[in-house]
Amino acid sequence: MEARFNYIANPFTGKLVKHFMAMGKVMKDSPLPAATQELVSLRVSQINGCAVCIDMHTKEAAHAGESSVRINLVAAWREATVFTEAERAALELAEQGTRVADAAGGVSDEVWANAIKHYDEDQLGALVALIALMNMVNRLNVITQQPAGAYQPGQFA
Repeated sequence: MEARFNYIANPFTGKLVKHFMAMGKVMKDSPLPAATQELVSLRVSQINGCAVCIDMHTKEAAHAGESSVRINLVAAWREATVFTEAERAALELAEQGTRVADAAGGVSDEVWANAIKHYDEDQLGALVALIALMNMVNRLNVITQQPAGAYQPGQFA
């Protein structure tokens, strides 16, 4: 597959991507646990069908020491026993925050209440921002059909 558009080489979108990368750096330095960040990023990307982000986040998670079992079970996290209650709350928030068009009410009060049981205000802010950022980047990649498979861990560090 060949990308429809090289948004990194384009002067206008290249500037945008630099800001996305800066936001990603802020996220990496946030108080939200790194494992949770990768799991959420992977799940949002799975839902949106963003192959390049799925490639990136599976490799980054593995590189950071995440087990292949947990990486492979993200798509079926509800039935899996390998995630903590906090991670499950984050994954559920990520799903509802990503599927807003499917759920007329957006994120339910129950899901929000569960998330605030597990994360402090700074972590929760980082989690919400991560979900929004991943949805934005996923859409950019899906629209322009960015190919997957060549990502190397740390490539955008």
